[in-house]
Amino acid sequence: MMKALASICALAVLAAAPASAGLLGKKKDPLADPAYQVTYADEIGRSRAAVPNGAIFQSANGYAPLISGGRAASVGDIITILLVERTDASKSTSANTDRSGSAGIVPPTTGLFSKLFSPSDVSASAAQGFKGKGDSAQSNALSGELTVTVSKVLANGTLMVRGQKALTLNRGDEFVQISGIVRPADISPDNRVLSTRVADARITYTGRGDIQRASKPGWLSSFFSVISPF
Repeated sequence: MMKALASICALAVLAAAPASAGLLGKKKDPLADPAYQVTYADEIGRSRAAVPNGAIFQSANGYAPLISGGRAASVGDIITILLVERTDASKSTSANTDRSGSAGIVPPTTGLFSKLFSPSDVSASAAQGFKGKGDSAQSNALSGELTVTVSKVLANGTLMVRGQKALTLNRGDEFVQISGIVRPADISPDNRVLSTRVADARITYTGRGDIQRASKPGWLSSFFSVISPF
């Protein structure tokens, strides 16, 4: 008994090691992910002083056609993504089978064998049935706004955008990150675009803090849920 208890304690300590390391070690900063880092216009030299070349029009200072107005079109420009994500899914399945059978032999009524058998000895019946049913439903919704920057202009004119937002609330932090590809035609005059119009969209909504930790089971509960055979 003592050996079994010691073995369980040892396994519990091993399972707790990663959790303890995460609590005591340095936490990873969600805002450090390069996939969502902001892109500044300085990185492509738009803020550099124009080199005097005798021309009145200097394209190095940035150029946008008159018909585009103030829409984002260059690296470093700002676009506001309207988060209007909503998904609903449901699935239902059922099955029902039934099978039965019977067999019987009429025993002899005269002679020596008539005394050896009874009707119950020479009759048989069987029945089999199965019934199953399953239902699944899931619903998700995300709304809000997130302002991002243009990180790259592709050859066909579409814009790669990425950005993130950090909110420090009472007893916790909230992080919203998004990246994807936007068509210039989908951008409104005030530089807004729906998240449903973002191609290859990657939207991440995470948090950390006391409330986030309270919503997760402890390391001991996680350990026993893994080894439980039920």
